[in-house]
Amino acid sequence: MSFRLGWKTDAMRAAGLLVLMGFLLGCRTQLPAARKFRFPADALAVTNETAWIYGLDAATGKPVHTPRSPPPTYALHCFVLARTAKQFHAHADFLPAEPRLTEAGYRERLAAVLARSPRSRSPAGDRIPFPGFADLYSFSAAYPDLIRRQAGGAWQSYLQRGHWRMILPFSYRGQQAEAMRLAKEIRSGGAPVVHLCEFPRLRLNHAVLLYHVETVPEGLRFSAYDPNDPGLPVMIQFRDDRGFVMPAVPYFAGGAVKAYEVYCSWSR
Repeated sequence: MSFRLGWKTDAMRAAGLLVLMGFLLGCRTQLPAARKFRFPADALAVTNETAWIYGLDAATGKPVHTPRSPPPTYALHCFVLARTAKQFHAHADFLPAEPRLTEAGYRERLAAVLARSPRSRSPAGDRIPFPGFADLYSFSAAYPDLIRRQAGGAWQSYLQRGHWRMILPFSYRGQQAEAMRLAKEIRSGGAPVVHLCEFPRLRLNHAVLLYHVETVPEGLRFSAYDPNDPGLPVMIQFRDDRGFVMPAVPYFAGGAVKAYEVYCSWSR
């Protein structure tokens, strides 16, 4: 009996160590170079609607929000839409010169894209073709309801597997390393989806897809596809003196945020 207990204890310790290593290492897998994400062509034309209307109090200057009336019909899908754009970038090709399919045909191919992992990329000979359209933006503009129905429910934003990370502390050095890794991934053709948060404050809990990075005097400046406003890029900086900073947008007053990649490893 003592041997069996000792064996079980060692196995539990080993399993716990593996989990801890996964948490600490985060997203380390480097995928092969790919075609770079093009904005807005590779973004979705579908908008993630906010459940609230945001603004500033005229007397105090503090952020305020009120429920949207009438309520939005497609809200809380930012993670779902950012992930879907990443999956199309990784697994689909658009062939504008070929004849279009029926809606049923596109439904089948959309399901095939969504069934593939956002944590991998398909080789050239195994990508899913979408004839009749030049890019994802034009396809999703033509079939917005198809995207909304098939991309996934709001619960997938709430239960995204990487949410565990936001409850742990974020050090400056850790965020600096994350910024450098994200920049390297983008320059190799990757399209990382990033969770932006302020935990334990809840003013911001959002996902964007980074597609371009440049070095600026303050640090690094990332361009991002924002599911809340798919027609305009949002600029997120990593500043050497402050860490990640997001500008003021209709749903956030702006300021320092925590950022880390999701849809990139078995633990995220």
